[in-house]
Amino acid sequence: MKWFKRLSLGLLVTVGVLGLAVWLLLRGSLARLDGDVALPGLQGPVEVQRDERGYVTVTAEHRLDAARALGWVHAQERFFQMDLMRRNAAGELSALVGPKALEVDKQRRLHRFRHRAELVVKRLSPEERALGEAYAHGVNAGLAALAVRPPEYLLLRQSPQPWVPADSLLVAYGMYLDLQRGQGRDDIANGLLKQAVPADWYAFLVQHSADWQAPLDDSRVSAVPLPESPLPAWLRGAKVACSDCSLQDARDIGSNNWAVSGARTADGRAIVADDMHLGLRVPGTWFKARLKWKAEGQAREVAGVSLPGAPLIVAGSNGHVAWGFTNTTSDWSDVVSLPLSANGQGYVVAGRDMPWSRAVERIEVAGQAAVDFEVRETPWGPVMPERAPAGRAYVLRWVAHDLDAMNLRLMQMEQARSVDDAVRLAARAGMPAQNLMVADARGRIGWTVMGVIPRRVSTQDMAVPQDWSDGRSAWQGAVPAADQPRVVDPADGRLWTANARMVGGDALRLLGNGGYDLGARAQQIRDALRARNTFDEAALHAIQLDHRAVLLQRWRQLLLDRVLTPEFVAAHGLADYREQVDKTADAARPEAVGYLLVRSFREQTLKTVFAPLAARLEAEGSRLRDLMMVPETPGWALIQARRADTLPEGHASWEALLQRAVLDSRAELLGKFGSLGAAHWGAENLTAMRHPLSAAVPALGRWLDMPEAPMAGDSHMPRVHNHGHGQSERMVVSPGHEEDGLLVIPGGQSGHPLSPYYRSDHAAWQAGEALPFLPGPPQHRVSMRP
Repeated sequence: MKWFKRLSLGLLVTVGVLGLAVWLLLRGSLARLDGDVALPGLQGPVEVQRDERGYVTVTAEHRLDAARALGWVHAQERFFQMDLMRRNAAGELSALVGPKALEVDKQRRLHRFRHRAELVVKRLSPEERALGEAYAHGVNAGLAALAVRPPEYLLLRQSPQPWVPADSLLVAYGMYLDLQRGQGRDDIANGLLKQAVPADWYAFLVQHSADWQAPLDDSRVSAVPLPESPLPAWLRGAKVACSDCSLQDARDIGSNNWAVSGARTADGRAIVADDMHLGLRVPGTWFKARLKWKAEGQAREVAGVSLPGAPLIVAGSNGHVAWGFTNTTSDWSDVVSLPLSANGQGYVVAGRDMPWSRAVERIEVAGQAAVDFEVRETPWGPVMPERAPAGRAYVLRWVAHDLDAMNLRLMQMEQARSVDDAVRLAARAGMPAQNLMVADARGRIGWTVMGVIPRRVSTQDMAVPQDWSDGRSAWQGAVPAADQPRVVDPADGRLWTANARMVGGDALRLLGNGGYDLGARAQQIRDALRARNTFDEAALHAIQLDHRAVLLQRWRQLLLDRVLTPEFVAAHGLADYREQVDKTADAARPEAVGYLLVRSFREQTLKTVFAPLAARLEAEGSRLRDLMMVPETPGWALIQARRADTLPEGHASWEALLQRAVLDSRAELLGKFGSLGAAHWGAENLTAMRHPLSAAVPALGRWLDMPEAPMAGDSHMPRVHNHGHGQSERMVVSPGHEEDGLLVIPGGQSGHPLSPYYRSDHAAWQAGEALPFLPGPPQHRVSMRP
């Protein structure tokens, strides 16, 4: 037995030594929090402070020094995140993780964003180029200052590659990919539908909602009536069932923002509230930072959220102007349908054969040989891989491919002194087009679209593929700044956006429809703003946390009045089901069973109604979720009409369809949770913030991922949270009164699991607690010198 004890002791010592070695190795890649640092290229001294949660303040004499120091900090805390973002946009993930990322890389290489970023760098203004170069130098210095490379590279057995100015533009191109996801697939799906059904049915299915609308200009759209003709055969049934019948219910990944003017506050301050909705991951998208420097002898300061990889504050306040963003969900791409030349080596324009331009993109793959990927291009854009009608090819015309649609002019928000300054800047900023919500220190507020708006010349339907081969349809540059839609100084002192239609009339025709959100979220925000006359920061924050289920109430009433009849309830033992629907479906509370029951019933009903359409689109190589249709509007109209001639095949009546939706959705929940009492919304709506490596190495998940917790909120309400997607920050701030503002992010400041800031904001974000907009007293200081 002595030998066994000695062996066991030896194994324990070995494991302990190995564990200590790993721990020491990981600690070597932690960010430096204190001390003196030499940072080449500085023009003067810089101090980097962190408060108790890791919120960073950079104090410098010059703006370029602040950019250099911010790059140093970003690299120390978030380099792997930055690397993934640039590689994702450029199609360079395979070089890091191997062949499993090859298909994703091919999809990205279609856009040739690395090539475009390098061209844009040469076009930047001297000020923008200097900012990008200073930041890149800081990033590389911060990475080099780590004693050990970040832990993700140790696991991947890779070395991080240096940062270049084009990489910061690739990070922004990655936001194009996130925020403008249609990329022509929506036009193709719409084209399939338009060709297959009569015009009145097409208009009915893709209409804007007349029930849920809250545009800033109070413009109205009328409901497109249910056609008098029977449901077209293409929509009634399908020979092949859909493998993916999922709905694109909330049309976009979303965001909310709103503002109140000085007329709506006790002391005349204007306030902006902003919560951008993105995929929730570890680390989170944003990094809180305050930058302080001097320009022309004047002290300058800007605070808010920065995007690791970019040298500026994306949303925040400079003391004179505060601003935030939501995605416009307008139309930023078109699909051009070109006839192929007889030899198949090009296309036909104005009767002439034109050859494809061809570019070969070499994709490096870790562990195996590089792969060459050919991109065929035209003057309008690349040839899409999606299947086109015989004899034709689809070409993507996307604003992201225009060099004018990318720059670093957002940095000029730091210098804006009024709403008018911000609005003037908006049209010149190269970035994914966003709803800019802005307030200034004089109590004024405004909205406009920040980003390039293409000036379209076409008599064709821009929501479906268009034939441009005759030369009469095209994009002719950008809409002039003076013609950008805007609303400034509204009479009632309130503005709001939430990815739904913002305006009507000529402005709407200018922006187009990229698949606007239903509008229920925007309407709930608008109504909350109109429900009271005076606001402060706390009142606006309360709207961010509003999880009342306004949209679902008509579905709840449908269940109670028409579906859950005494006979049906008795026949299927639904007494508990009905009681929960009656009593606990008013809000998306974690403990609410009734909310999940009504929500599941609605989703099952709409999936059943549109399953034939999903199958038809799938057979044509498209998907229901690509279609620019919000199912709620036509689906609800069909249910209310209860016409037998619009009933999908396989159902005896609309009542039978609705009752089957109850039974099927309940059975699915019972199968998942075991009992009705366990099927509360929080059990379904857990936080799901995972590190990219935890999926590859599940054993690390408990260490790398944020703890799961039941969450309030859902898609069609201000507090958005749904299956790994939600509020990536919450900000409320008044310019000139930043000390009263709030700012909180999910997760924390650092991407290193051993950092004290890895989860520093997370508990407050989960609980809906407010954290200060400005950093607290400094706990750590790094002094930098040239």
